[in-house]
Amino acid sequence: MLNEFEARTIEAFVGKTPIKIEIVKESEWNDAEEVQWTFSDGSRYVMRHEQDCCEVADAVDIDGDIQKLIGFPLLIAEVVSGITARQKDEYDESWTWTFYKFANIKGYITMAWYVSSNGYYSEDIAISEVK
Repeated sequence: MLNEFEARTIEAFVGKTPIKIEIVKESEWNDAEEVQWTFSDGSRYVMRHEQDCCEVADAVDIDGDIQKLIGFPLLIAEVVSGITARQKDEYDESWTWTFYKFANIKGYITMAWYVSSNGYYSEDIAISEVK
């Protein structure tokens, strides 16, 4: 049975303490890559691109040691989106880079997502709380 999701923004992560962060290649909710977060207060969140026809969500690239985020409250959780810098494939008609920045007292990471499409579909990353 699928869990229900409630849309959230990345700012919901500030002040929460991650106890588990998993990059899942395929899950029960989605056949594309996603990042699953579990926090010390029992809350769970999923970051993913809701893939549709004629688009591709590329692998999540992480700059920094994601394990340094475990066990300490997040002081920064922010997003920079809409970056149209270099495309990964010369045949991509439309593409968006979305960067998520996370930090606590132990470390700082940047998580980059690349989504390309034919230009008719959303290239956003969804953040949902698992209920």
